[in-house]
Amino acid sequence: MTVTTGTQQPASPSWRDAFVVYLKPRVLIVMFLGFSAGLPLALSGSTLAVWMREAGVDLGTIGLFTLVGTPYTLKFLWAPVVDALDVPMLSRLLGRRRGWLVLSQLMLMAAIVVLALCNPKISPWYMVFGAAFLVAAASATQDIVIDAFRVESLDPSEQAAGMASYVAAYRIGMLVSTAGVLFLVTGFEDFGLGKHGAWAAGDVVMAAVTGVGIVTVIVATEPARSAAATAAHARHAGDSSLKRVIEAAMGAFSEFLTREMAFVVLAFVVLYKFCDAFAGAMTTPFVIDLGFSRNDYATIVKGVGLAATLIGGFAGGFVARAYPLATSLWIGAFLQMASNLVFCWQAVIGVNHWALTASIIAENFTGAIGTVIFVAYLSSLCKSPLHTATQFALLTALAAVGRTYLSAGAGYVAETTGWVAFFLISALTAIPSLLLLWWLQQRGHFETLGPAKVVAADD
Repeated sequence: MTVTTGTQQPASPSWRDAFVVYLKPRVLIVMFLGFSAGLPLALSGSTLAVWMREAGVDLGTIGLFTLVGTPYTLKFLWAPVVDALDVPMLSRLLGRRRGWLVLSQLMLMAAIVVLALCNPKISPWYMVFGAAFLVAAASATQDIVIDAFRVESLDPSEQAAGMASYVAAYRIGMLVSTAGVLFLVTGFEDFGLGKHGAWAAGDVVMAAVTGVGIVTVIVATEPARSAAATAAHARHAGDSSLKRVIEAAMGAFSEFLTREMAFVVLAFVVLYKFCDAFAGAMTTPFVIDLGFSRNDYATIVKGVGLAATLIGGFAGGFVARAYPLATSLWIGAFLQMASNLVFCWQAVIGVNHWALTASIIAENFTGAIGTVIFVAYLSSLCKSPLHTATQFALLTALAAVGRTYLSAGAGYVAETTGWVAFFLISALTAIPSLLLLWWLQQRGHFETLGPAKVVAADD
């Protein structure tokens, strides 16, 4: 398929336009899908850990169940299946992306019910590596399809707003499946159910709440960009499923790597959030090391930090809507650097609750702005509707390299230099990404990321 991209930059919208975008039907659909994506994460994570511990499962087994999250890390391996194949009946009735969305949500609903039927006291290993793993796999599949649906449904000028709405609703979904489930379990126990019955009933309610995603998909419309992929699928209908999946995976790689400056772009993807991740790896030990209590940590770092993250996400959407993408990336990068320097000030101040509140607000608010803008950039890189799911999954996996691997030595640096010098160094780790951003901007990279227009479907 031949794809050309517009290079003319649209006029900068007003701040009123930047607000109104959140009320557009496409953005609202993405918001509700964000709730659907956030709901199952804790059901196979922290909420399940509470259930297992109350059932008397030993800490060693509970510790091992973090491996249940493996599907979220490796989801790019089966993303080509979502790109290459259609779901029988569902894709014909609803369309390519919506068919996969409904399938993944039905799988998720069934997996949560299976989890509810398990007894952690009798079969903890089956519960962890059977039912909980099924929940995680179905949830990761849903994430793949939602990302592709969001990228293909929203205009480039709507991507950041869509991501901000998605993140806010995602957090609410997580809150429902953590605090919400715990309140439900307590209520069912008060109603007369035993402990196991109360937990099972709580999970069944969460399976029913998954229906929010299904209703959202039915109300939504199929992305217009799916038409080109549907036509390509029809031309290759005679090929085996395996061949189509392999060709989709290879096509996603080759389509991206043959672009101009592809490897520089990939390096930028790895490094843009490194500054934020490097400091974030040490935020918890820094707060405790200064002398703040566990309650201070829970209230300020988690409570106030969550509120700042939600507000920062919407602020990032406003910034990305009001300014060109390159300018927005510069703003996000400098804000992330500045928030790291705030922790230098906190290290000098010491134990001061107001100072910590200000520092956490700055860190979470600016980090969320940078994240929303960055995801909007990743979305703009996925220009081919044949490969959206695979390419976005791969890009997000690369973006996690800085957080997972490059930040692994942050503790050693902090131990060697002390906190003030550590956070100064963490701010300076943004310099490589700033240089790459300047280099890409000078060579017109961002001018090629306008709306994609399909002019021929000949591959």
